[in-house]
Amino acid sequence: MKKIAWLIVLLAAITIKVRAQAQDEFARTPKGDLCKKLTNNPGDKIKLNDVVTFDIIQKTEKDSLLGSTYMMGHPVKIQIQPSQNASDMMDVFPLLAAQDSALVKVPTDSLFNGHEDQRPPFLPKGSYLIYLVKIHRIQSLNDAIAERNKGLDSMRTAETVAEGKYIADHKLVTKTTPSGLKYFITKPSIKHKPLAGDTLLVNYTGHTLDGKVFDSSVAADAAKAGLNQPGRTYEPLKFVVGTGAVIKGWDEGWLLINEGAKAEFIIPSSLAYGSEGSGDIGPFATLVFDVELVKIKPIKHPVAAKPAAKKGVAKKHTTAKKNS
Repeated sequence: MKKIAWLIVLLAAITIKVRAQAQDEFARTPKGDLCKKLTNNPGDKIKLNDVVTFDIIQKTEKDSLLGSTYMMGHPVKIQIQPSQNASDMMDVFPLLAAQDSALVKVPTDSLFNGHEDQRPPFLPKGSYLIYLVKIHRIQSLNDAIAERNKGLDSMRTAETVAEGKYIADHKLVTKTTPSGLKYFITKPSIKHKPLAGDTLLVNYTGHTLDGKVFDSSVAADAAKAGLNQPGRTYEPLKFVVGTGAVIKGWDEGWLLINEGAKAEFIIPSSLAYGSEGSGDIGPFATLVFDVELVKIKPIKHPVAAKPAAKKGVAKKHTTAKKNS
């Protein structure tokens, strides 16, 4: 509530300031943006390829709020590149230094050029989108990359520690493949294992290391976890293994267990959703799957040729003669 109240006060102050300066001259960029600097801080201006961290508020000319990074709870970070159109505002950033604020008017005609059918009624022809930009930080590309890599290394280390703690806390004895997949069999079977290209019918329940279930093909598990999966049919999932149709940890893991067996896969993020994450799964998240290989529908695999039996070959002994 305090953040919303603060935002309302800020917007009111902006509106008053904009109206008071209505007659002031705006600088026009080559792509047609209008920019009015509200501050003039010392320091180097933003350059091409710099990485800039900033907050931004987007409004209509009638002061209707369309978006705000303040309400999102975090600023945005972008690399400055050559401007392609007025909406990217890339020609505005080089006018600003760290801690500068600016009022930017972007012509809506540039946004809907060639597709007027997509123009909403509240952005008529000749109107502007209004942006208030606050620059927090400017970094060179090399510094930004170094900072990002340091952060990624820290997250990778944290993932490894969390995975080790999970295994220790649950007193698990696992096998580890060269890729880093860990698994153990909870219900063995003497039936055959699948081969790449086979179609599998499998049951599974997936959760994060902290126990949060994010998906399940088993109705009882989904209900217990309180999963909301409208329209979901709870039955074994059907897919072709070893073809990239699923995450790498699955393509590898299912080839390790027999039909009818149950197992637990502990899949590091490098074999799952990596540094980006997916949906409710965050970056660098190790995933745990309780799985059952219900049925294998094999394809016709080529029969490997047996190596030909080697015949005995008598060795021919020679003596190298030295020149006398």
